[in-house]
Amino acid sequence: MNIGWIIFIAIYLAVDVYTFQAIKTVTSNRWIHIAYFGVSLIILGLFIYQISAMSGNRVMTPLRMYSFGTFIAVFMPKLFVLVIVLLGEDLVRITVGLYSKFGSHEGSFYMPSRRKFISTIALGAAAIPFGALLYGMFKGRYNYQVLKYEMTFEDLPDAFDGYTITQISDIHSGSFSNAEKVQYAVDLVNEQNSDVILFTGDLVNDLAAEMRPWKKVFSTLTAKDGVYSVLGNHDYGDYYNWPNAEDKKKNLEELKNIQAEMGWDLLLNEHRFLERDGQRLALIGVENWGKGGFKKAGDLQKAVAAVGADDFKILMSHDPSHWRAEVIPHENHFHLTLSGHTHGMQFGIEIPGWVRWSPVKWRYDEWAGIYEEAGQFINVNRGFGYIGYPGRVGIWPEVSVITLKKGPRTA
Repeated sequence: MNIGWIIFIAIYLAVDVYTFQAIKTVTSNRWIHIAYFGVSLIILGLFIYQISAMSGNRVMTPLRMYSFGTFIAVFMPKLFVLVIVLLGEDLVRITVGLYSKFGSHEGSFYMPSRRKFISTIALGAAAIPFGALLYGMFKGRYNYQVLKYEMTFEDLPDAFDGYTITQISDIHSGSFSNAEKVQYAVDLVNEQNSDVILFTGDLVNDLAAEMRPWKKVFSTLTAKDGVYSVLGNHDYGDYYNWPNAEDKKKNLEELKNIQAEMGWDLLLNEHRFLERDGQRLALIGVENWGKGGFKKAGDLQKAVAAVGADDFKILMSHDPSHWRAEVIPHENHFHLTLSGHTHGMQFGIEIPGWVRWSPVKWRYDEWAGIYEEAGQFINVNRGFGYIGYPGRVGIWPEVSVITLKKGPRTA
């Protein structure tokens, strides 16, 4: 066991022992005390085992994600709620003790005992994020939301006035474990009866084989003008420890073949024209391009090589950081970009018209919903699936439905 694990375990146990003070103050029941430490140690053991088993690759299987999710649900409320409340109480207790030692005539150090009321409040407060994280794992990840937008453009071809687009993103099929819920979500997409369905990347977590059990159900996605897709950062197999480069290449080819078998048209730095009544839209799809350490395989110039400057352009690009970095400054005007990738971090608070917040906002300027800059728009889909933490809290899985309208420019 390396020093990193030793430090991690020491911190975990220190937090556990410290937050146990609240349990001990509220109840003297010996069995509750035993259960507290027993559950904590089991969760720690499972987490260490699953993470250790990932040595050599970073494949997130459902079992590993459940282990990680349970660890987060148990440990984080202790760390950020119980510890903070108990530390606050201890600061007051120590202050009183110091005053009794140096500020009173008695000259003795007296520190008050913990107050049961404070410990009860701390445990109650910790129960809120604990319950929310568990809800996210068992219910929230399947709480599919259909979000509808109407977007108006002055230069939209007349024939496409009222044209509907359904966007889904970040399926992450390797995370699925409930066929009934997945079927429900696919049916929900088809129920929108849109003119076209666009998938903006991350079909799998790591391996093309993850999609094989789900190929049949996703093959049922249908739209008048078809289903189009692009690749996301997870689709390339970059997070798996391949024995050789050839196996990695074969994996990507298999993923491409699966999409073709499902009837999806995968755009690899290329475009298609969607035509109606002699008019057309340019649908452009680039490979993944992301800031920082993410793959930069997207070639926007190649993708629009035969697209006219006056064509109405819809771009599919998995990572929204591509929008500000290359799309907005591009010589071509991209009317609408569709992205995903962020998942809204699968955690946040959204109250329509009031608040939209997630920690992911500190990483991405555009992380969920529609944004506008220089007359160009982007919709960042919150994702269909999940990875890492096997749930969603406040940021629900999304099906975006966008209706294009002809008229004065608004969003």
